Amino acid sequence: MSKSLNVLTNGPCCAPLATQPLDRDSADQMAAVFKALADPVRLQLLGLILDSADHEACVCDLGAAFTLSQPTISHHLKVLHTAGLIERDKRGVWVHYRASQGGLRAVAEFLQPR
Repeated sequence: MSKSLNVLTNGPCCAPLATQPLDRDSADQMAAVFKALADPVRLQLLGLILDSADHEACVCDLGAAFTLSQPTISHHLKVLHTAGLIERDKRGVWVHYRASQGGLRAVAEFLQPR
């Protein structure tokens, strides 16, 4: 069972970085999100999802864009999901992924200068 980070599922964990120093828990949460984004394959997967119709893509279509194995693609998608950056929905035998607007907004707000 995967557990999304509170920072992205329950709204931003903390004030924007430019407004005040982070406490350790908030810094740990945001570091986990940025760690999920710090992999080129995960960035490409997120980009493919965002570029798809309705910002949603089937895992069967995402895997075709890489020379990686299906388990490796699934691992990267799980990391993005756990970080709260994408959501998933199983339909029959396929899983469909969509960008988490709340998760992406939380990252953008965190980095936004005030």
